Amino acid sequence: MADIPVRSEVAGIVARVAAVVGRRVAEGDEMIILEAMKMELPVLAPTAGIVAAILVAEGEAVSEGQAIATLAR
Repeated sequence: MADIPVRSEVAGIVARVAAVVGRRVAEGDEMIILEAMKMELPVLAPTAGIVAAILVAEGEAVSEGQAIATLAR
């Protein structure tokens, strides 16, 4: 089965990466915190799975719709 992309809903800066590759997450778990418009916005797991990859680093700029992590079921 293909990995599930976790996408940024806004353009911003990666403030913190909370997820760890190889760890299981539940749907709705906080994975990455983005900073946009002086607000911290959580990126939540769209489904339960195992974190397959984190595609961004803290301090990196991301665009809306960009894949920032992947989940394996």
